[in-house]
Amino acid sequence: MTVIDDYLKSVPPAQKKLLEDLRKEMHRLLPDCVEAISYNLPCFKVDGEVVGGFAATKSGASYYPFSGSTLQVLQHEFADFSQTKGALHFTVEKPLTKKQIKLLVDTKLQQIAEGYGKKKTK
Repeated sequence: MTVIDDYLKSVPPAQKKLLEDLRKEMHRLLPDCVEAISYNLPCFKVDGEVVGGFAATKSGASYYPFSGSTLQVLQHEFADFSQTKGALHFTVEKPLTKKQIKLLVDTKLQQIAEGYGKKKTK
C-alpha cells in the first residue's frame, strides 16, 4: 500500500479511474519512479525530483508538473484544456492521452536535466 493508494481511497469513482489511468502511464514512462506526497499532492519522483503529480477536482482531475514553466512551454499543445500556471485540468469527457502524458513527462525531465529548480551558485 502506497501513499497514492491511500489518497485514491477517498476519490469518487469517475475521478479515481482518471487518476488510476494516469498513474499507470506514469509508471510505464518512469519505471523507477517513487510515489510520494508533495505539497499535499500525490506525485512521482525520479532521483529525488518530482516529475509530475495529480489530484481529483470537483469536476474532474488536474495534472501538476511541479514547475511554473512546463505548461507555459506546452501552452499550444494543451490550448484546448483549462489550465493555470501550475495545473492542467482534464475530465472524464476529455482525459489526457498517453501521448500528452508522455509530452508532459518528457518536458519536465528535460527541464530537470537542464537544472530546473536547482539554486544557482555564484
